[in-house]
Amino acid sequence: MKFENLRVVVTGASRYFGRALAVGFAHLGAEVYVSARTVEAAERTRTEVMGSARDRIHAFGCDLSRPAEIREFAARVGERTDRVDLLVNNGARWLDGMDLEAASDDQIVETIESTAGGTVLMVKHFLPLLRGSLRPDIVNMVAVRDAEGASAGAAHEAFWAAKSAQAGFADILSRRLRPSGVRVFSLYPPDFSTSDPRFAEWDGSNPDGIAPDEKLTTQALFECIVYAVEQPRDCFIRSFHFEPR
Repeated sequence: MKFENLRVVVTGASRYFGRALAVGFAHLGAEVYVSARTVEAAERTRTEVMGSARDRIHAFGCDLSRPAEIREFAARVGERTDRVDLLVNNGARWLDGMDLEAASDDQIVETIESTAGGTVLMVKHFLPLLRGSLRPDIVNMVAVRDAEGASAGAAHEAFWAAKSAQAGFADILSRRLRPSGVRVFSLYPPDFSTSDPRFAEWDGSNPDGIAPDEKLTTQALFECIVYAVEQPRDCFIRSFHFEPR
């Protein structure tokens, strides 16, 4: 298997794209450490995986708006492995609504903390494990949609603020970590399909490709990450930007 020795960490892995990442990398042979807001949610991702790949998924609870839980997550992964080769910052707290005053202060702070602050702290606490790798990569999922596929236009201003902060952090991080060999790249997709990797479209069974009115697929996004990770170490891809169909 092409990623037999890869160690991957994925946040927000209880469903949709995060779950697809966990399943995809596990089936390619990687050891995958997944987190969700509760360990029960992360455990569901592991138990639903088919075949031997299930044994390569390890579930943890981690609320990205709580620094202590991020520190504990990193420490517990460090007890299982001496390195992390790929960190995927996929988890984010969606907040909808186009009325700034409609959201509570706590909702606004939690949205910003989990997405922006959570990404920064995940990188901070996993950097020692990443530096133990010969092929360290960080992926940031800078998407402007919720888990149900809601339009970016429906997002609350706090969500936009959090995603803008995440994008800015990814940009400066890429510049500052590049000399040490840690590559950082980000995905900027439009609204995309949340197809489950167990379904037919995930395994490429549609020989005619996607219809003109269909969205970008989960599988296509996953393949972009696989492509970037497989590039020679002197190849630094900062971002993937996608146009809507």
